[in-house]
Amino acid sequence: MQILSRLLLLFFFILGSHQIVDAQSLEIPEWIMAGVSYEIPVHDVDGTLISINGENIELSKGSEHVFIEYTFQSEDTEILFRANEKSLTYSVNPIPLWLSIIPPLLAIFLALITREVLTSLFLGIFSGSAIIGFYSNGVKGIWSGLLSIFDTYVVEAMADRGHISIIIFSMTIGAIVTLISKNGGMQGVVKYISRYAKDARSGQLATYVLGIAIFFDDYANTLVVGNTMRAVTDRLNVSREKLAYIVDSTAAPIAALAFVTTWIGAELGYIEEGVAQIPELDEGAYSIFLNSLPYSYYPILTLVFILILIWYQRDFGPMLSVEKDARAGRIREGASGIQSAELALFEPADKAPIKAYNAIAPIAVIILGTMIGLVYTGWDAQTWSSDIGLFRKLSVIIGNSDSYVALMWSSLCGLILAILMTVSQKIMKLSDTMEVVIAGYKTMVTAMMILLLAWSLASVTEHMETASFLESLWSPSLSPIWLPAVTFILAALVSFSTGSSWGTMAILYPLLLPTAFSICTEAGYELTETLPIFYNLVSCILAGSVLGDHCSPISDTTILSSLAAGCNHISHVKTQMPYALTVGFVSITLGTIGTAMGLPNWIAFLIGIALCWLIVLKIGQKNEVI
Repeated sequence: MQILSRLLLLFFFILGSHQIVDAQSLEIPEWIMAGVSYEIPVHDVDGTLISINGENIELSKGSEHVFIEYTFQSEDTEILFRANEKSLTYSVNPIPLWLSIIPPLLAIFLALITREVLTSLFLGIFSGSAIIGFYSNGVKGIWSGLLSIFDTYVVEAMADRGHISIIIFSMTIGAIVTLISKNGGMQGVVKYISRYAKDARSGQLATYVLGIAIFFDDYANTLVVGNTMRAVTDRLNVSREKLAYIVDSTAAPIAALAFVTTWIGAELGYIEEGVAQIPELDEGAYSIFLNSLPYSYYPILTLVFILILIWYQRDFGPMLSVEKDARAGRIREGASGIQSAELALFEPADKAPIKAYNAIAPIAVIILGTMIGLVYTGWDAQTWSSDIGLFRKLSVIIGNSDSYVALMWSSLCGLILAILMTVSQKIMKLSDTMEVVIAGYKTMVTAMMILLLAWSLASVTEHMETASFLESLWSPSLSPIWLPAVTFILAALVSFSTGSSWGTMAILYPLLLPTAFSICTEAGYELTETLPIFYNLVSCILAGSVLGDHCSPISDTTILSSLAAGCNHISHVKTQMPYALTVGFVSITLGTIGTAMGLPNWIAFLIGIALCWLIVLKIGQKNEVI
């Protein structure tokens, strides 16, 4: 018994001694990036002088601890902490900051080589987690880094409420698109519009209107419009390359711009990841998206450019040749169209009536429901008593709204209505209807996997302070007004090389948004000066991604467009690329750079439209056979 008592006394003495040491100790981060300042909590310090390695450290009082601000250097191997006549030595192994660029750079490089975004994102995450693990625990840390991809980064990405909301909304939209195609609603919209196609111009206009009308999903747009209008445009002697161009160049731009699409959930998620790293910016992702729309020059000017080409019946470049052949009755045969499981999902059921209202009603519920949900969840902003204008009041309300809740409410209501309309008209049994809904959810699985890995990669780059490294590369002599233009070009190159606009946005949004904000702050810009550049940059990532996607021969939507239109794929790329690059040049010179240098948005748009019109009239030639 006496021995046991002595052992207990010794245990409590050791425990007490440990607590005394801990009471005056630092909380060193699990991993440290060299050259980055850290606020490190110090326990139980009563205000006496604190120093690390003999240097006095600035103190800032927190709610529970005193914090010291310290910047580790790559040559540091240990730090000595002195406080209250006690000294403690800590072993450290800072990670060189330049290594922080490896995860996103590797993801981009592998996407170029493999042309596969999922594997590239996964290996990008692994490279970051392995670097962190190696510098924290040596070689064995590489194995723990591999395991942390799932148990840390993916789990954290899925645990975020906003992320889960985006996944639910996007997959529900996928289910609705599939169901309203099966119940004949989508084809009803197509049939209604195509009845106005009487000649080559009206046939192209009908295709264009359909591309705008089916705005909520670029895949559905491409597959439905391309396959449905191919027979109509063949009859009217419109080339399949022109059909593929109209289908491809309306699908992504309208899906990227519209308020309720399969894109919006992903875009909000990417923006949210970037904004989460900017504590100075107190604005929701949906509000940022809305504020960036006035700078979306490429998507908007693309839609205008197509309309000008169709209206004046002029073309230039390779498209002019194929259009003249088509007018002479020589339709160039290419792919025979999509005859796959993807297309089968969008074909009406056997008993489905071709009625447009089966699609219009659910989509209207989603659109109106989202607007109502945004106002309802943001109403507590209490702006009605202020003197600001009505538009600004609505902007404040939407900026303070819970967009995730609004999107989930509206998509759920739209799905329920689509199911009820399908079953009540006896188009399909309830069991068959639910199978279609499940199949629709499955169509979004790949996109959601990309999104989930993109969130995980964003978390890795945040942990490794990649934004700080990129900020250090920006020359102080180079004005931040050039940030949007550089971003536009970078996004276009990445998207062209990878063939994925979503993959490009997944990599660049979390990476560049905090970097751009920090560069503007370091340049001494006020918030009012920073926000226009920031919104411009947000739109440039989206616009550049769409441009690169339009030019890339490995883009999924480009491939689907050529297949759906039944034209040769390389011919589609060759005929579309000059048009995409033309609009891209106008967008970056007049829009992106012009507005960054102070040109008002509306003037930039007017001049841009005028220049597109001038290019078509002066360079383009009549595509009719003379």
